[in-house]
Amino acid sequence: MAITHRRLGRRADEAGWRRDGSAPSAAEVSGGRLPRVDLQPGESVIYEGHPSWRAILGFYLKGIAIAVAIGVIVMLIDSTGLAILVAAILIGLTVLAGFVKRVATTYTISDRRLNIKRGIVARKVQETRLQRVQNVNFEQSVYQRIMQIGDVDFDTAAGDDYNFVFAGVGEPEEVVERVDRATHGHAGTASP
Repeated sequence: MAITHRRLGRRADEAGWRRDGSAPSAAEVSGGRLPRVDLQPGESVIYEGHPSWRAILGFYLKGIAIAVAIGVIVMLIDSTGLAILVAAILIGLTVLAGFVKRVATTYTISDRRLNIKRGIVARKVQETRLQRVQNVNFEQSVYQRIMQIGDVDFDTAAGDDYNFVFAGVGEPEEVVERVDRATHGHAGTASP
């Protein structure tokens, strides 16, 4: 089972996390496994994750329903064997597309920056300094509450033109809490 986000209570041997549950610094990261963001000296990761598999469950269900419907149509036109083959190929493509969509999106929060990376071949990277974050909110529809996922919206000093959202993350309240702790830590260190 894939781990969709990093938790404070994880074992120290998982992905390089310390025994006290804190994230590794840039100097402690080895082998390129963590993090996917190039860290500056002294910078540490607070959260790193992908959209939860539960966030794309609807995509999977729609894809499978379409594959079955096309399979039934092929069965009515031609043969059962061809229908099963077509449905299996379409279901496989749906699962592959959903997996790539999820894995190709990485959300990272360090003690200095927020970062969203999307894409495998073509890349889109959004990044802002943590000090620019003014508000952090999360939203959950009824479906998202049932699935324990949500969208975390970061209001930055750039305004509404720069949409910064971690969509479909598991346990969004944990992400909000971590950013709150990080920004209050910055506020505490920046004050005289």
